[in-house]
Amino acid sequence: MIIEHVAVWCRDLEAMLTFYTEMLGGVAGVRYENPANRFSSYFVSFGEGARLELMSRPGLREPGVQPGVGYAHVALRLGGAEAVDSAVERVRRQGVTVESEPRVTGDGYYEAVIVDPEDNRVELVA
Repeated sequence: MIIEHVAVWCRDLEAMLTFYTEMLGGVAGVRYENPANRFSSYFVSFGEGARLELMSRPGLREPGVQPGVGYAHVALRLGGAEAVDSAVERVRRQGVTVESEPRVTGDGYYEAVIVDPEDNRVELVA
């Protein structure tokens, strides 16, 4: 069994799509419209592995205070420490919040944490 995809509700679907494709190199599929359930979505792929589904619909509620119960972050494996360092510098130049600088964590990852346009945490790992 493998995780096929993880979905994230978004207030601004197009801004989130731009972030995950232009900033982080994901490849988006075509926009899906579901008129019966009144939502739109894009699947974004990052090479092999699970995809990220960005979803939006009218009337979404604001998220609660963090940290809270639920998903904490998504982690994207970039392939090495140099790739993490490079990605952090690239997104920083574009004004993306870097919450945690590249480092080796207690559980052995080389990672940095950035924040997407809707305040979701994204770990960039080697």
